[in-house]
Amino acid sequence: MNIESIMQDLLEKRKQSGTYRSLKILDSKAHDFTSNDYLGLAKIDFLSGEDHSFIDNGAGGSRLLSGNKAYHVEAEAFMADYFNAKSCLLFNSGYVANLGLLSSVPQKGDAILMDELSHICIKEGARLSRASHFNFRHNDVSDLEKKLNTVNANNIFIVVESIYSMDGDEALLANIVELAKKYNANVIVDEAHSTGLLSNDGSGLCCQLGIEKEVFARVYTFGKAMGAHGAVVAGSEILKSYLINYSRQFIYTTSLPYHSIQIIIKAINYRKLNSELWKSLQDKIEKFRNQLNEEINLLESNHPIQGVITGSSENAIRLANFLQEKGFDIRPIVSPTVPLHQERVRICLHAFNTDESIDELCRQLNQYYS
Repeated sequence: MNIESIMQDLLEKRKQSGTYRSLKILDSKAHDFTSNDYLGLAKIDFLSGEDHSFIDNGAGGSRLLSGNKAYHVEAEAFMADYFNAKSCLLFNSGYVANLGLLSSVPQKGDAILMDELSHICIKEGARLSRASHFNFRHNDVSDLEKKLNTVNANNIFIVVESIYSMDGDEALLANIVELAKKYNANVIVDEAHSTGLLSNDGSGLCCQLGIEKEVFARVYTFGKAMGAHGAVVAGSEILKSYLINYSRQFIYTTSLPYHSIQIIIKAINYRKLNSELWKSLQDKIEKFRNQLNEEINLLESNHPIQGVITGSSENAIRLANFLQEKGFDIRPIVSPTVPLHQERVRICLHAFNTDESIDELCRQLNQYYS
């Protein structure tokens, strides 16, 4: 059987199981309850009216060849200050940053302990490393300690997300940091869904808790609440130098262009000056949660990510289609992205969602489950 026949068979299996994915373009007038643009910064034209004709559209190469520009170095210093880190290193996305960090830093004889609900880029990075890797139960500090007691490794890395992308709950970072001290482990935190939101200036959960200095590495992503693209790994100067030398994902890719860097910096400055954006969004989250009927199986979350558990892929797709027909851009999340029987519709709330659209969304959800 040739490769296309094999691929076709696998696609047919996905269709039969109800987990087949396809790309859709929804009505541009649909109310956005699915994007990660939590604060609406992706809709702001930060570069309007500025003359950038003297800057190339692309950086022209990898950072180790022709692509290292003054604006990259300046941006990394700016971000190190913002995230209260010794240094920061730019990557082209959060996915690539996690791959680059986890595939290169843990060595043979080391162990990586990951929360079982960690993003796939964390799991893929661990698989690419030469270290052993294990899951611990989601947000279960007791299970993590059991694993720490049994693992035999030279160096141990505990990897978590500050806010989990599908459930919207917070990692128990303070407890995890204390465990790491007890067992001499290194903590890595993916701050993708807290960047721009948590802490007064949007610098993330580690900074909000004041534990950033006790974390080995933090990954900040600008493609979510910051409304831009790209990411940084924040940590020590030694970590930065090591990644420059050993992270293939950094070494062998063209660096971010000037325009992307400027949008990130302007978005950060805008967020620092507009702390009320997060307060407004928190009010909308509370408004949404308070209006839903009790029989709706809503995950516990104080984050913009809200999940309605449907229990099957078919039910998730049916509910998402119903809401789309009512004018809401909302998508189903099915297995294997989430575990079996944890299929859901994922609703993302934004600072720009009107009270009227939230009221109507809640009305439709309540009607669907009545």
